Amino acid sequence: MSAKKPSEKNALGLQIHPTVFWGAAGLIFLFVTICLLNISRMNAVFLLLQSLIAEKAGWFYILSVNVFLILCVYLMFSRFGSIRLGGSNAQPEFTYWGWFAMLFSAGMGIGLVFYSVAEPISHYHQPPFGQSDTIESAQLSMSFTLLHWGFHCWSIYALVGLALAFFSFNRGLPLTLRSAFYPLLGEKIHGPIGNLVDILAAMATLFGLATSLGLGVKQINAGLTYLFGIQQSTTIQVVLIAVITSFATISVVLGLDRGIRRLSLLNMWLALSLLLFVLFSGPTLFLFDALIQNIGQYLRNLPELGTWTETYHQTNWQDEWTLFYWGWWIAWSPFVGMFIARISRGRTVREFLLGVLLVPTLMTAVWVTVFGNTALYIELFGNGGLVEAVSTNLAVALFVLLEQFPLAQLSSLLGIVVVVIFFVSSSDSASLVVDIITAGGNTNPPVKQRIFWASMEGVVAAVLLLGGGLQALRTASLSSGLPFAIVLCAMGVSLILGLREEMKGKSDVPNKE
Repeated sequence: MSAKKPSEKNALGLQIHPTVFWGAAGLIFLFVTICLLNISRMNAVFLLLQSLIAEKAGWFYILSVNVFLILCVYLMFSRFGSIRLGGSNAQPEFTYWGWFAMLFSAGMGIGLVFYSVAEPISHYHQPPFGQSDTIESAQLSMSFTLLHWGFHCWSIYALVGLALAFFSFNRGLPLTLRSAFYPLLGEKIHGPIGNLVDILAAMATLFGLATSLGLGVKQINAGLTYLFGIQQSTTIQVVLIAVITSFATISVVLGLDRGIRRLSLLNMWLALSLLLFVLFSGPTLFLFDALIQNIGQYLRNLPELGTWTETYHQTNWQDEWTLFYWGWWIAWSPFVGMFIARISRGRTVREFLLGVLLVPTLMTAVWVTVFGNTALYIELFGNGGLVEAVSTNLAVALFVLLEQFPLAQLSSLLGIVVVVIFFVSSSDSASLVVDIITAGGNTNPPVKQRIFWASMEGVVAAVLLLGGGLQALRTASLSSGLPFAIVLCAMGVSLILGLREEMKGKSDVPNKE
């Protein structure tokens, strides 16, 4: 068989898959309309929906992410690890540094800046079990923070990225989610089932990104309040979304190499500067000690914490933290997975998995240790004050921390710039991915389509903030991630079947080479 042409130009000059494009856009418009017509009621609706999903499907989230991690480790050390994405003669398009910078900034930049202080302090003050505000709760807080941002998270991205890269680069299928199911569905991927998979992927991406953008503008607003006294309000945050989304359109027009890559590299240097400032202005030796201990505790406790389901505690702690993260990462996975696939041609399966799992997890551990353990040091051995600030408003955590050091205004301004650029690069990257999905796998669709999706991302984030703030952002991730978790389970089976066919040389899907 031959891969079907993903999209064709219509009278408007658009290159789209009509069913997927209009299906996803229509459902998003419907959601936005319902929310805007019922703003006063949406907070209660989001709260009820989150509670129902956590109660009925929490176990499925926990089981799924562990299966994804085990599968990635198996593939890494299996005979499939030698398969090269794109064929035996394919060469990587980007350097290692450029590759790591793009996948890291697109994967979780805004969220990591937002939660690197707020989450450890929150767990320290309100741990899932044991006494609060103790050395034990401080240690536990770092273990849970690394659990939420470590191997489990990146295994989700790795699974989706590997499946998409393999079936696109090695099997000549369009770079879109439906292609990953060819061993299971055959030619049916071009029919209604494939359309449904791509529509779910486009919507999950939009809601997952909206969560990050919502968190980002909350933190930017908090920083502007600290520096310039600008009021913290939903109205200001909606205006910020509009302004920064317009910046993202400039990056969209510049394209992948001139736009996303350069922004990602710039932000890596800026983020590194902020990291080094806190590292050497804070308790440096304590942080070096903490990094070693944090990694050791994380690896030692990984099986227990990774399978913990709060069975004997029956609180809502896991609903608000672990399940939110798993839903968020799964909702993000079409975006990050496809983006990683798009920039990973020429890597072997083993190189891909090692890079995607180990490097970002290590970078995350360093970041979380520097910011999280500095905050914990201030609470345990210093003047304190962070617990009260975080309990009042999670978004101010970073700026309250930076107040403890010299040049606080300058470092806070740098923090705002880092979040803004993460916002722009994430919006640009996500609009590229949604555009590829709704164009049927066309990797170079018209720029105006990406501008449309970048605008839609901003609209959805604004509506969620208006409809319920942080609660709405969390519910969006949980609810959009749940159906896609089922899709990812099937994708794992399909990927194994496809890799087996590759090793046997019996696949009936044409190789591009």
